[in-house]
Amino acid sequence: MDIFTIISLSLYFVVMLGIGLYSFKQSNSDVEGYMLGGRSLSPKVTALSAGASDMSGWMLMGLPGAMYVSGLSSAWIAVGLVIGAYLNYIWVAPRLRVYTELAKNAITIPDYFENRFNDSSHSLRILSSVVIVIFFTLYTSSGVVAGGKLFESSFGLSYELGLYATAGVVVAYTLLGGFMAVSMTDFVQGCIMFVSLILVPVVVIFELNGLSGITAQLNTLDGNFMGLFEDASSGEALSVIGIISLLSWGVGYFGQPHIIVRFMAIRSVTEIKVARRIGISWMIISIIGALATGLVGLAYITKTQNTLNDPETIFVYLSQILFHPLITGFLLGAILAAIMSTISSQLLVTSSSLTGDFYQAFLRKDASQKELILAGRISVALVALVAIYLAYDRNSTILDLVSNAWAGFGAAFGPVILFSLYWKRMTQLAALLGMLVGAVTVLFWIYAPIEINGGNLSSWLYEIVPGFITCSVTILIVSLFTKAPEKEVTNTFEQVDNSLNELKSA
Repeated sequence: MDIFTIISLSLYFVVMLGIGLYSFKQSNSDVEGYMLGGRSLSPKVTALSAGASDMSGWMLMGLPGAMYVSGLSSAWIAVGLVIGAYLNYIWVAPRLRVYTELAKNAITIPDYFENRFNDSSHSLRILSSVVIVIFFTLYTSSGVVAGGKLFESSFGLSYELGLYATAGVVVAYTLLGGFMAVSMTDFVQGCIMFVSLILVPVVVIFELNGLSGITAQLNTLDGNFMGLFEDASSGEALSVIGIISLLSWGVGYFGQPHIIVRFMAIRSVTEIKVARRIGISWMIISIIGALATGLVGLAYITKTQNTLNDPETIFVYLSQILFHPLITGFLLGAILAAIMSTISSQLLVTSSSLTGDFYQAFLRKDASQKELILAGRISVALVALVAIYLAYDRNSTILDLVSNAWAGFGAAFGPVILFSLYWKRMTQLAALLGMLVGAVTVLFWIYAPIEINGGNLSSWLYEIVPGFITCSVTILIVSLFTKAPEKEVTNTFEQVDNSLNELKSA
């Protein structure tokens, strides 16, 4: 690895650790400060933090790789995600910000569920916490694996060193600075991703003499890579079900704890509109850059007649071939930024559940704020160690499970979040059964020995669609056939309505 690349990456790591140290003092007073930043995030930090923690390595590796293989038809996923993210800001962000504060100042999603339904049995808290801890530990492991492989393939270092370097830096700033450090590093990482996804495709376009040169190269290939309704890899037209499956990725946003927790932390509900404009603008430009990277990368490989063994490394390949080593280090840092931003968010959400929803709720109800912060930091370290242990097995089926985690969270939590925010007749039992049915449907859809058109159910229709539908139907039916919520529960709901109406009329 070139010395300039090492210098560039070293500076990146130093900045991340510096932010952790800076945030330490601001996150060391109480558990709300450590787990939710004291509800003091600015709109720009909220927006880029939500975006960076959402996209992960998918933005710089997964989406360009899909475009490289299948052509412009892969853009349907991006369209679905942009629509889903926008609706998340419109439907979830304002009400969740107000509701979590009025409902006994909930600082985690399980905390919100319990307070929203006045659940004295703690069943909602336990079920949602178990889902979060299991899936996010697996999710974190996947990110650590990605970091290990990046160090091995791009930097010529050992896979194991990559695991510890990636996890070590993330754990350091997350453990020290908590939510504030995670959000601030996400902001910086989001800026790095944004610049990189503009820079790489623009340079390739100039290398190939403009858009006409790109189109000319793509036209020499078999398959219609510029067709929105045709999968260039198979040469077959996309079916209506296929397009619905791709678009339905956006539905998952309503149930992703590491994203919607940002809405709970913004300093004022009135600033959500500004955060939405920043966040959606960032997302649209970044996704277009990622799509363009895949297409222009394919054109570049075609013209130079080189080979690329793994389509998902097209961003890495272009970064190493076309740029000075110092810039290459910055661009490879963008991939690390994408990976680390998601790992840190998942670590903190998991730590929040372990601390607030298990340790404080069941073991130490009278624990001091300092003790809870210490428990949160220990939880971060423990989850990271488990993730590293799991990541040692590169071929573990964990990665297969993680690929479906988005659907699992979206189907189990998404409808519960939406109904709980907008329908006061929804009951505690409906929330509990809805979560179970949504999660079980996703697992059935993935693993059931049933085939359609020669493939399993998941290959025919993305599992989040049936999972989201069955969860929603369960909530509706169970709520209508069970006792209406207590007056205390509906009163809080009406307070949220009144607060938001006052803000609109102000």
